[in-house]
Amino acid sequence: MLTKEELEKHWTQASEIYLNHVSIDCVVFGFHEGQMKVLMLKSNNEKAWYLPGGFVRNEEPIDDAANRILKERTGIDKIFLRQFHVFGDPDRTKFHKETYKDMLPKEHNFFAQRFISIGYYALVDFMNVTPTPDAFSEICTWRDLNDLPEFQLDHEHIFRTALDTLRLQLNYQPIGYNLMPREFTMPELQKLYETILDKKLDRRNFQRRILGFGILNKLEQTRKGGAHKAPYLYSFNLQNYQAALREGLQGGW
Repeated sequence: MLTKEELEKHWTQASEIYLNHVSIDCVVFGFHEGQMKVLMLKSNNEKAWYLPGGFVRNEEPIDDAANRILKERTGIDKIFLRQFHVFGDPDRTKFHKETYKDMLPKEHNFFAQRFISIGYYALVDFMNVTPTPDAFSEICTWRDLNDLPEFQLDHEHIFRTALDTLRLQLNYQPIGYNLMPREFTMPELQKLYETILDKKLDRRNFQRRILGFGILNKLEQTRKGGAHKAPYLYSFNLQNYQAALREGLQGGW
């Protein structure tokens, strides 16, 4: 929790730099060792966890603000970002209002305002991210999709909405280029889809359909090691992948 002095300092700076009543919350997805990951922050001296987020600077485009916020939390630029929802429940920041109401007058408390939050989800290469906490957090780290901590505010609702949107995207757009390593096997890519969808997919049908999209290049080399026949490696055909993002895919999973 912020002290009164910290709160006063932050309010003074924030009220000069940022737009009132507008915030951004981001759901950052990664994939590592067969597990979907979500980037989360734990605030100083609080048990609950948050999604990465921040505010929009005066005269700053919304998408630029989201990129800036995530670059500060991940250390990488040009992140795959999609705006997916706006969250505007009047009580969504009730926790902050109640927490800080006795520390500063309402008109001097940036957190006491009603904030409408623009939700973005991001797909990133797990290995390229350097999780970095903000000034008010003690931890920034990856959490497994099946082992998430308690969320603060309405951040669980934001996360669930982002995950539903990501699952819906699989029905009409490709996913994987921003999450997988440069080279991967077909079982590894299938595991990504199964993890996002939370269901098993038939191996032969998956391979037939994903190859039918024309977004993969089959490489000459195979993945060495293991008791079974070494599976072939694949990479994404970036030109076809980008075209599929623009034009869409046919059929769902």
